[in-house]
Amino acid sequence: MVLTAVKKEEKIKQDVGYLTLMLPNGGFTDDQFFEFCQINDNLRIERNAKGQIIIMSLTGGTTGIRNAELVTDFVIWNRKKKQGRVFDSSTGFKLPNGATYSPDVAWVSNERWESLTETQHEKHVPLCPNFVVELVSSSQSAEELKPKMQEYMENGCELGWLIDPYSKITQVFRPKMDAEKVPFDQLLYGGQILKNFKIKISDII
Repeated sequence: MVLTAVKKEEKIKQDVGYLTLMLPNGGFTDDQFFEFCQINDNLRIERNAKGQIIIMSLTGGTTGIRNAELVTDFVIWNRKKKQGRVFDSSTGFKLPNGATYSPDVAWVSNERWESLTETQHEKHVPLCPNFVVELVSSSQSAEELKPKMQEYMENGCELGWLIDPYSKITQVFRPKMDAEKVPFDQLLYGGQILKNFKIKISDII
C-alpha cells in the first residue's frame, strides 16, 4: 500500500506523543495491519474505528515503571484465581466496531479466551477485553482518553480504570453509567469482574 501525497493538515494530526495517519483506498486489511505492527515493533500502533492509524512513541521511564507495577499486581492476583488471562500494553485487541487498541493492562475471562482459535491467539485478539486500564502519561490528558474508555464500554468491556498520576484520581467506567472518581488513597475494587481484587493506587504510584 502506498500513501498518497496530501496536505499535512488534512491527513496527519500530530500531538506531543502520537501521530494519526489516514490511509487511502480503505486502509489496511486486518492481516496487513498486523504485519505493519510487526515490522514496526519499536512503536506502539493502534487503529481507530475510522481506520486511521495511531502511532505512539515509546514511553518514558516513569510511565514504564508505573505500567510494570500495575501489570505485576494483576498477574499475581490472576495466578491465584486462575479466572482469566492478563495482557500488557503490547497486546492489540480488535473491538467489534473495527478499532484495534492496546490498553495498558487488559484482562479476558478464560471462557472468552478459550473460545478463540490458536491462530486468533497469535494475532490481534478479536474481542474487547472484560477489563481494561489506561494510564495517563505526559502525551495525553485524562480528558483526551475518556472517549476511548467510553468506546471500550460500548464494545463490550465491563469495567475500566483511567488512572491519572497527575491529578491522583482514577476514573472508574462501567457500561451505561457515569464515570466514578476514586482518589489514589482509596481502595479500588474489581467487583464481580475481578473477584476479590483490590488495590490502592497510592501504594504503587
